[in-house]
Amino acid sequence: MPSNPPTSIPQASTSQTSGAAHYARFSDGRSAGARDGLVSIGVSGIEIALKDPYQRFVWPYASLRTGEPVRSHPADVLLSSTETPGVTLFVPGAAFATALRGHAPHLTAKAERWRHARPWLFAAAAFCGLIALIYAAGWSPIRSIASVLPESWRQRLGEHAIQSMTEDHKRCADADGVAALAAMTQRLSKAAGVIKPFKVTVYDWSLMNAFAVPGGQIVVTKGLIDKARGPDEVAGVLAHEMGHGLELHPETGIIRTIGLAAAIELMMGGTGGALANMGLVLAQLGYTRVAEREADQQGLRLLKDAGIAAQGLGDFFKRVEEIENEEGLSKALKKFDLLRTHPPTAERAELVRRQGAYPSTPALDEQGWQALKKVCSVTVAPDKVEPEKPEPAK
Repeated sequence: MPSNPPTSIPQASTSQTSGAAHYARFSDGRSAGARDGLVSIGVSGIEIALKDPYQRFVWPYASLRTGEPVRSHPADVLLSSTETPGVTLFVPGAAFATALRGHAPHLTAKAERWRHARPWLFAAAAFCGLIALIYAAGWSPIRSIASVLPESWRQRLGEHAIQSMTEDHKRCADADGVAALAAMTQRLSKAAGVIKPFKVTVYDWSLMNAFAVPGGQIVVTKGLIDKARGPDEVAGVLAHEMGHGLELHPETGIIRTIGLAAAIELMMGGTGGALANMGLVLAQLGYTRVAEREADQQGLRLLKDAGIAAQGLGDFFKRVEEIENEEGLSKALKKFDLLRTHPPTAERAELVRRQGAYPSTPALDEQGWQALKKVCSVTVAPDKVEPEKPEPAK
């Protein structure tokens, strides 16, 4: 038993006791034995009075720690204080521990559960915040997957999509018309800053439409060219579809719809059920408003950088709206209504108006435009995508 009190124990000159004194056993953490004492509930902390030799001090409530939570029906309590590391105070009986709960709620079982749950709650909140940040930033896990797919895979997936979608429609192949389309495509591709120019193919298809497929490929129908009143309108539609391609909307849309495994089957040259259903998938594939706005912004940027007036795009889709509102709309157009890659006319017109004027020249000269209009005067059988043959075992 030490003859002198621990020097680390703070002394208290006056008592602020507001409750009864309870028997306690005090251990300084250095001696084998323990000292008898009394402890009581004070105003600012528990007051401890020791015997042999007499010593009195206070442990503030905020400094108190306990090995086990003080439950609603305690049998005893073992306390320590951050102000005197290694020192403990054991108080038997329920009376003191019950009174202590009201003054030091951080020692209760409820507070203990909260301390254990708090890191998980913070982690959950951080995770939710991360998801919200990802959503606000427009990051898409599926788009990330699409962005790391090899170019050859995306190219093959697009070829399968075109083959399934165009079915028996012949490919338009008039040499002058193809050359005019290639010149327009090259002009827009250069503005897009892509290493490999977009591949645009026209099909002898009365449906008035154009759509992007994976791998930087775009299908344009004869019906769209027939309804256009100038090359700037066709260029505007192409720029919008290139916008979808730059944002990887075709890849992400197909992967989201049929699943990554089925998409890989197609990209690797599979001929299973995924390929058989590709036409239906594309017929049901519609872009979200966010995707449409992204394609709008990209398309208008391409038109400006290519020096082609944006008004042609607005004029074309206004006419599309008029045609679709007419009575007797063909069943074919209704069937592929979800494939229309333009936003509402009013929204489109307002977006075009906000672009303002900038230096521009026609997308094609008159000779080129007349050639493009006749691109389907010569047609050939559509290209077929042959399944890849497995390499022979070595």
